[in-house]
Amino acid sequence: MSGLLYADVTQSWSEKGGGIRVYLNRKRRFILERTQDRHLLVIPGRRDEVVEEARAITVTLRSPKVPGSPNYRLLLRNGAVREALRRFRPDLIECQDAYNLPWAVLRYRRDHPECALVASFMTDFPTAYTKRIGDGLAGDRFGSAAARVAYRYLAGLYRRFDAVIALSEHGGANKLRSIGVERVFVAPLGVDVEEFSEAGRAEVLRAEAGCVGNSPLLIYVGRLDGEKRAATVIEAFARLPVNLGAKLVLIGDGPLRKQFAGLSGVHCTGFIRDRGLLARWLASADLYVSGMADETFGISVIEAQAAGLPVVGVAAGAMIDRVPAGLGLLGPVDDAKAMAANIVALLADPGRAAIRGAAARMPRH
Repeated sequence: MSGLLYADVTQSWSEKGGGIRVYLNRKRRFILERTQDRHLLVIPGRRDEVVEEARAITVTLRSPKVPGSPNYRLLLRNGAVREALRRFRPDLIECQDAYNLPWAVLRYRRDHPECALVASFMTDFPTAYTKRIGDGLAGDRFGSAAARVAYRYLAGLYRRFDAVIALSEHGGANKLRSIGVERVFVAPLGVDVEEFSEAGRAEVLRAEAGCVGNSPLLIYVGRLDGEKRAATVIEAFARLPVNLGAKLVLIGDGPLRKQFAGLSGVHCTGFIRDRGLLARWLASADLYVSGMADETFGISVIEAQAAGLPVVGVAAGAMIDRVPAGLGLLGPVDDAKAMAANIVALLADPGRAAIRGAAARMPRH
């Protein structure tokens, strides 16, 4: 068969959405619609399965669920991964995580040196996971030391790849270069501005969230867990003046959903599979809010911006790149008081309306 075969091997495949799933689906669509090449996807799932549809091949490998994160699975069967790669013989492999799967593709490349290997820095796991868990177990000093060890591991791993893709300067590229990783390229993601736009604003959705008249509607999209710092958004919302009449919509699922669902003024939709409905919810809001400090890109942020929303976030990670001056306000990490103040300030700004539309949708790199 003519054309190249591009492969993606990932641990981070959620049965309920997620940024990496969106990225991989859009990448596959681009390959199939814009080229004569083929695409191979190797992912964890409920059972072993191989689906071949013309130029699209999906290999699902039976994997157990991640404890505490039921929408994700642990793909630990490196031998099965290598077997799938040997069967289809890709020309280039991209790996989206830094755990065991990179070693599977590196082992495959040892026997097939003609295959190019690319690593994508999709998750800043030394900070988002290693440090956070270490802090909880034995305090900040232990967590920081554990993170340094994780970054040394990451540097050694990524030096074995032909290239490393970061999604933003502050969300990964600068950090990777600082630990000695060479051949780092920034490839920012995009958003379909036809799908996400102001045109989807729907009063029926605002009413569903409890908004009356011109009362402001805040919105958050993402997992409801500790990593995404959804609790900071909730605490900031609770600090808003009552006479503001604001409401908050949380779109997503996770272990904190039940805790948040009963709070006054908070509307939890759960996970929304329909991308069109997600776009309408964003267009129906007035402000996007996020406390996530370790984003490598922040795809939900640019989806909100495509819908014309100003953003209140934190001055860390990719948020620095995604929210320049004039498109929102950034504050300290884990500071709900500062976030609440920024929400109030932005809602009171008479120039906020100018952010909606072209300014928020302007390309930024």
